Amino acid sequence: MFVPTKESLMQINITGHHIDVTPALRDYVNEKMKRISRHFDSVISTNVILKIESRAHEAEATVKAPRRSLFANHSADDMYAAIDGLVDKLDRQVRRYKDKLTDHHGASHAERTSSLSET
Repeated sequence: MFVPTKESLMQINITGHHIDVTPALRDYVNEKMKRISRHFDSVISTNVILKIESRAHEAEATVKAPRRSLFANHSADDMYAAIDGLVDKLDRQVRRYKDKLTDHHGASHAERTSSLSET
């Protein structure tokens, strides 16, 4: 019986330009993208494009989240290194986006502002 997990709910589309997307590359991208869903569970879909342009391996991705779309790309001499760099950039953007959504003012801040307005 298949029980959907948080990682399996995120839709990942992987395409290749001038490269065949092998099952090993597909598994590697899926494994690395779990890191994104671990930090941010509201990801709707992810589009990953792997391409080779004049001996440079490039990976780019668009992550769709509620009210936001994040984009990153990375080039390297090796496709696996390009995917690693891409996921690092996306992870940084997701953490920054999540921090913006989080209210960093605790209860002590609310108490201080209410006591200041009373005086």
